[in-house]
Amino acid sequence: MQPIALVGIGKIAVDQHVPALAASPDWHLAATVSRSGTVEGVEPFTDFAAMLAAREDIRVISLCLPPQPRFAYAEAALKAGRHLMLEKPPGQTLAEVHALQALAAAQGVVLFATWHSRMAAGVAAAKAWLAGRVVQSAHITWREDVRKWHPGQDWVFEPGGMGVFDPGINALSVLTEVLPAPVHLTAAVLQYPANRATPIAAALTFSGGVTADFDWRQEGPQTWDIAVETDGGSLLLRDGGARLLIDGAEHPQGPNREYPALYDRMAELVAAGRSDVDLAPMVHVADALSLGRRVVVEPFHF
Repeated sequence: MQPIALVGIGKIAVDQHVPALAASPDWHLAATVSRSGTVEGVEPFTDFAAMLAAREDIRVISLCLPPQPRFAYAEAALKAGRHLMLEKPPGQTLAEVHALQALAAAQGVVLFATWHSRMAAGVAAAKAWLAGRVVQSAHITWREDVRKWHPGQDWVFEPGGMGVFDPGINALSVLTEVLPAPVHLTAAVLQYPANRATPIAAALTFSGGVTADFDWRQEGPQTWDIAVETDGGSLLLRDGGARLLIDGAEHPQGPNREYPALYDRMAELVAAGRSDVDLAPMVHVADALSLGRRVVVEPFHF
């Protein structure tokens, strides 16, 4: 097993990355970097530069930091000659990620911009079923409770945090993976709380009859659905892509292992010496923030 360092020991790292690494046949979690978080039995660092200097044996870094500070850490890792895995979204801006791509290529190291929802159990089968069919329309309903998934995390509402596009980009990562032909955004209405810098809800319209409804204010059961109508029937991805229904009938796809699959993929990329950076989901977010009509709604407080 190869040693790997995990940088940013927050909720997503504890809930997803640490268990995935513990179960991985490819990786051994050898170090963490965090101001306060640690993992039992793993060497902790509070300074990233100190970890890079002290643990030259660790050639692979997984960054789980929020997008705002991520570029500086990513740049430092690549300049140190380490392979790098980025939690979604891969950066605050497209330009940041293009710069990281160029740096990784110049350094001869692997850069993997991950999209965990693409690894959901039903996504590959949905893509295969849609291939060769004509999509007549599609609608995304992605509604969840920000207080549950980002409790007290004000960074999501700061510039670069993306607001409701933090979860919405997961839906867009699935959409861009499964559709047989690309689409582009044509209009957007974005709801901004009066006291926040990023949207809490969004209604998106794309070419090809594709629409999306994102909202961060849903309490109770959460909704992560993508419905597609084609010339050969209907498809529904539910629970973020974990469940696949075709013409109303469930098609079980086995266990949902999004984050373990990401680390499987990273092992393949490192072995092949090849990067994987697809920015299509992030392009849609950038377009929405560019084209979106701003509507101010009531203030939001955690």
